[in-house]
Amino acid sequence: MITIDEARRIIAAGEARANEIGVPVNITVLDAGAHLKAFSRMDGAVLGSIDLAMGKARTAVLFQTTSEAVWEYCKPGAPAHALELSNGGLTPFAGGISLFARDGTVIGAVGVSGGAVPQDLEIAQAAAAAVT
Repeated sequence: MITIDEARRIIAAGEARANEIGVPVNITVLDAGAHLKAFSRMDGAVLGSIDLAMGKARTAVLFQTTSEAVWEYCKPGAPAHALELSNGGLTPFAGGISLFARDGTVIGAVGVSGGAVPQDLEIAQAAAAAVT
């Protein structure tokens, strides 16, 4: 289980990295059941990115991987083409990372959106690194 204190540390780590690179973003932390645990919209973050941050985290936790890894299964010509249309819609591009406990159990996911996709990934990686 992901605690609220851990979710806050994850968001703080993401915000710190976002501030370092000068990119205001939305950061979502979901629990293992894909339910909202914590959220932050940094000052100046794009409103349209709120849903994308949620979607990236949801995609990551539902498939217990990174959001961009899901694209390999649903891109045209892949074994599960149009998979992104399942589960109420997925967001299969970088910025969503599953979070794991020390024993390998999925405890949730973090999703970041508001910058360029590589920036979102960089911030999400910093946020995920805060899991203890």
